Amino acid sequence: MKGSYALVCILEEPAEFTVGKLGVKSFNAGYYIYFGSALNGLENRVSRHLRSDKKLHWHIDYLLERALVKQVWGYHSSRRVECEWTNTAISVFNCDMPVLKFGSSDCIFCASHLVRVSSMSVTLDIREYLEKHIIRRKFDYVKNV
Repeated sequence: MKGSYALVCILEEPAEFTVGKLGVKSFNAGYYIYFGSALNGLENRVSRHLRSDKKLHWHIDYLLERALVKQVWGYHSSRRVECEWTNTAISVFNCDMPVLKFGSSDCIFCASHLVRVSSMSVTLDIREYLEKHIIRRKFDYVKNV
């Protein structure tokens, strides 16, 4: 099924590494949420992200070599909604965009699809806000990893 998803990650130590064609980027320790879409299969995309044995293809693959996924939110829909979710996290919750064009190099609307969050409790606030005000229902699944 098609859909959009969010990966809630923690980077336990600051890191600097190459992120594909974006080049070398610096990341502070802390919580991050990556918002993505999978119009060719939501479950397969999320499963791929969670695997450690994969070819580095998307920007998030580079971050996931160092960060741990703590939670996954999945939403079945033929609409791409990751832009709206990202912009909500930035505008409503004042999340930082640590790397411009991260996950959004093909997006004409967003500066990034990765946000830095101040704490795990804020990620829960963002999820609840998205459910109540944006998708207007619960996510189809929320998995703790």
